[in-house]
Amino acid sequence: MGELVESSIFFSDQHLCQADIIPPPQEPNQEVVDCSACGSSGYPISGDLNLLEKLVMKSDARYIIVVEKHAIFHRLAEDRIFNQIPCILITAKGYPDIGTRLLLHRMSREFPELPILGLVDWNPAGLAILCTFKFGSIAMGLEAYRYACNVKWLGLRKDDIEELVPEESLIPLKPRDHQIAKSLTSSEILPDKYKEEVASMIRSGHRAEIEALYFHGYEFLINYIAKKIVLVNYI
Repeated sequence: MGELVESSIFFSDQHLCQADIIPPPQEPNQEVVDCSACGSSGYPISGDLNLLEKLVMKSDARYIIVVEKHAIFHRLAEDRIFNQIPCILITAKGYPDIGTRLLLHRMSREFPELPILGLVDWNPAGLAILCTFKFGSIAMGLEAYRYACNVKWLGLRKDDIEELVPEESLIPLKPRDHQIAKSLTSSEILPDKYKEEVASMIRSGHRAEIEALYFHGYEFLINYIAKKIVLVNYI
């Protein structure tokens, strides 16, 4: 693209997004923010949905990575994952609010060629968060699919637990986990591969957090993501 691209963080109380952004050309009566000049503090994005709809976005990223948790987002941003994997990094810091979902939906429209990959804990709640991005929110009724995106499940998944997570890092499932699992498996839209993952969680009686991968060192997380992407190991 011939332009110097630098990293920037966008954030609000509800969502965070770190991305390589190319500032758009100046237009009359339009405020243009050069994200490369914002430094590590980034630029706050309004919770105004109308503003998000009008947001101009340009990027040379090749992937969009949706992270369940703020702590993991922060770690990846601190380690500058985008220097190794050209990506847009976004988190809702837990269950996704409508602003985060709209922003991700906008990105999927602006950059339809970019795979959207989800990194969540291996537990029913993590999968429920991914499914909200992927299928929409039941609470929205007829509007459920409005901001749905084709998010692929990067991890954590059963094979990761068996190969990479030590037994002492596994956490017993709670009653709430079983309730969410029941709701997920009763859904007609949940893919069979996802249902198999939920069944594995229930059979094992355990769940695992993304942080369990730190057993292999803090630098391992980016290598894990990169290997998954190279092998197209997501569902």
